[in-house]
Amino acid sequence: MSPPIAPVGWSRWLVPPAALSIHLSIGQAYAWSVFKPPLEDALGLSGTQSALPFQLGIVMLGLSAAFGGTLVERRGPRWAMTVALVCFSSGFLLSALGAATGQFWLIVLGYGFVGGIGLGIGYISPVSTLIKWFPDRPGMATGIAIMGFGGGALIASPWSAQMLESFGGDNSGIALAFLVHGLVYAVFMLLGVALVRVPRPRVEERTDGRPATPAGPQVSARQALRTPQFWLLWVVLCMNVTAGIGILEKAAPMITDFFADTSTPVSVTAAAGFVALLSAANMAGRIGWSSASDLIGRKNIYRVYLGAGTLMYALIALVGSSSKPLFVLCALVILSFYGGGFATIPAYLKDLFGTYQVGAIHGRLLTAWSTAGVLGPLIVNWIADRQEEAGKHGADLYGTSLFIMMALLAVGFVANELVRPVHPSHHLDAAPAQPAEKGAPRARRQRAESA
Repeated sequence: MSPPIAPVGWSRWLVPPAALSIHLSIGQAYAWSVFKPPLEDALGLSGTQSALPFQLGIVMLGLSAAFGGTLVERRGPRWAMTVALVCFSSGFLLSALGAATGQFWLIVLGYGFVGGIGLGIGYISPVSTLIKWFPDRPGMATGIAIMGFGGGALIASPWSAQMLESFGGDNSGIALAFLVHGLVYAVFMLLGVALVRVPRPRVEERTDGRPATPAGPQVSARQALRTPQFWLLWVVLCMNVTAGIGILEKAAPMITDFFADTSTPVSVTAAAGFVALLSAANMAGRIGWSSASDLIGRKNIYRVYLGAGTLMYALIALVGSSSKPLFVLCALVILSFYGGGFATIPAYLKDLFGTYQVGAIHGRLLTAWSTAGVLGPLIVNWIADRQEEAGKHGADLYGTSLFIMMALLAVGFVANELVRPVHPSHHLDAAPAQPAEKGAPRARRQRAESA
């Protein structure tokens, strides 16, 4: 499938809606919890078992983005979006079969493994294209698309809940809900496949897509792994996501515990509203902060995420239990930084490594997300359980976790400060050094690796 080249006069503003149709669909993954209670009742599962499809899906997201990134870069956005459509929708159809026949392993295979591949390929599919269409505002462009992933659950959660209420929570009702999800998301994602276009090659560019005279740094995905900049950004993303997802995953019980011993405890309904507010902050941060990065620079915006994020955690830990508005405000700011970190990282990669294989580099960097997705909830939940066993309650359950999150953000802050421009010896068309510096790549060797 050839990359669809835009005709003369094609508006670049048609590309963000194409990306949004993909990200709004695969963002449904954050609404998996809606299916957990009916699945547990219908199939006799424990809470740990019913989480398996989601956990495997997030793992496959990171792995497929990491290993499929170069292929996505080579085949183009339409191919990648088609693969994402087929895998994500097929995952729901397999899950429908599993629910109808009472075979939970089919749901794990479908939603987790097959659907997870669709998550990863779909997540990175529009990134490189958007950056090429919006070289003047890459942060805003990727922020629009990645905002969709954060907002997908806001649509899917009430929609899925209403569907389960209408169809019923037994095997046939769950199967029918999965079937409708697969078909509807296939149609919605098809809009993105039909709409996406890549910009027309400039006169000075070669037909294979590689620039004859690179403007700025151009680094291949394989070569990027050999630079300290890639691994420093890996640490930055992992620390920022770990801190944010630690609150996101435990949000409802955390705010309930913090104010359980006060005269105005938090109700279940209010806790659910708090979770919805966090999702909105997560989504707003993706477009707001990433757009701001176009004005103040990528390094400076991560200084805000990591530095101000540490301050927000300190306020929650020290005085959060004394004021609900302060607790909520700090949590909203942290979640906006969490979303902003996701949306800004593609533009940061573009600044350092160029546009040549930025989608593939982004895919490899998302392994930091997979790591953080395990690390953040594990820290908060494990420590809360140990504190509870020790007889503590309320805000005391989370004090240690909050200070660990502050330390992780400090590590990310230092890593961001160490980021420097990539050495020219790593650039795609760098001339061979005479004599070659030990460990420095030669241009011919790099071209062969990149082919």
